[in-house]
Amino acid sequence: MVHKDIAYQVKYRNIKYPRLEFKTGTLELILPHGESPMDLIKNHSHWITEKQKFIRDCLKESRNRKIVNRTEEKFKRLISNLVKDIAERLKVKINKIYYRKMRTKWASCSPKRNLTINTLMKYLPKKQIEYITYHELVHLIEKRHNERFWRLIGKRFENYAKLEMSLFSYWFLLMKYRKK
Repeated sequence: MVHKDIAYQVKYRNIKYPRLEFKTGTLELILPHGESPMDLIKNHSHWITEKQKFIRDCLKESRNRKIVNRTEEKFKRLISNLVKDIAERLKVKINKIYYRKMRTKWASCSPKRNLTINTLMKYLPKKQIEYITYHELVHLIEKRHNERFWRLIGKRFENYAKLEMSLFSYWFLLMKYRKK
């Protein structure tokens, strides 16, 4: 569906509050049954427009990105070494490292101190892998993406906003790459 140059899909679920999602570059409106999408679009049109611009920029930048081909063994060794170094630097402890394909994120860190790594990360340059790993281990110090969290990230990666954008462009590139 399209409303004022905003293309979207509607999904109705048994939920109380509506929400907007841009998980794969397409706007999805998740709505309670019977609710109209028009109010949600109207109330959030500025946010939607900004997010669409960001996605277009990432897609454009993804054309200039190259995928790194490393073996699973080299990838796991890289992750292991990075986790050891970063955990030591941050004075945090990791319980276990798990590897699996994840559909919406690069990695996660659980309250039990388990680090789950998206296997697609093996196609990223080392700098992005290091950033993701650092980002997740900082969550052991600060759970939320609040000011303190970003201050801790900024101590090691002053250019974290650029790295975040590059990760989105790699995500779009890898999604295209996986479909081939």
